[in-house]
Amino acid sequence: MDQIKIGRFIASCRKEQGMTQAALAEKLGISDRAVSKWETGRSMPDSGIMLELCGLLKINVNELLSGERIMAEAYGKIAEQNLIELKRKDENNFKWNVILTIVFSIVMAVGIAVCLICDLAISGKPTWSLITLGAILIGWVVTAPMIWYGKKGVRIAMIALSILIIPFLYVLSLLTGVKAVFRVGAVMSLLALAVLWILYILFGRLKDRKLLAAGVAFAIAVPFTFVFNFVLSKLIGSSLFDIWDALTLLILLAAAVTCIAFDRSLRKRKAE
Repeated sequence: MDQIKIGRFIASCRKEQGMTQAALAEKLGISDRAVSKWETGRSMPDSGIMLELCGLLKINVNELLSGERIMAEAYGKIAEQNLIELKRKDENNFKWNVILTIVFSIVMAVGIAVCLICDLAISGKPTWSLITLGAILIGWVVTAPMIWYGKKGVRIAMIALSILIIPFLYVLSLLTGVKAVFRVGAVMSLLALAVLWILYILFGRLKDRKLLAAGVAFAIAVPFTFVFNFVLSKLIGSSLFDIWDALTLLILLAAAVTCIAFDRSLRKRKAE
């Protein structure tokens, strides 16, 4: 499929219906920036809104995927071509994902083997390599789904991290003999996981307005900075607030304001 051709076709059909990008976006419940990406060939409409989009543009899905009007006698043949093209694209993407996952797994396995060999050569038995082994396995379990499934694997990775991080810290505290590793690490990990899940949901809901999502994320980071500092001060007696924290907060606030301002500016420009 030719995304440039499809994008021009969407733009042409939109103009035929007398709609601006902003008007079409509003009817679909998405951002006008997403419509702009379609029309410039930088992305394709999600399958979940294709039928609604086609209804608004007075075309069918087959014409959308072909990037042109289709005569009735050629409809069946072109429909088959589009289905074959979609199938081929999915197969190619899956093939590359499998290859990347295998390569990544081999690299992780080599890393584990090197650590074990070095540890056995130096200590005569597994010691510090067990810590490295656990960290690498956690990294593999979290990263492999994202390589294999792409964006769909992010949720699997998040769930895996949420389940495994606390047991890993507990085992790490046993291996190192330092109870504070689990006591402090578990609390901080739970706070970090809360932030990650909030960001995951935020960017999922605002996937067509990434600047706004980034701005809100920076703003959310401000109160969480105070929470992290407060918890650390109670657990290890660190200072509650210092000059570096103040600088961090100023940077976060500036980034939040900048991203939100740019988002508003882009939407206003598109509306005009």
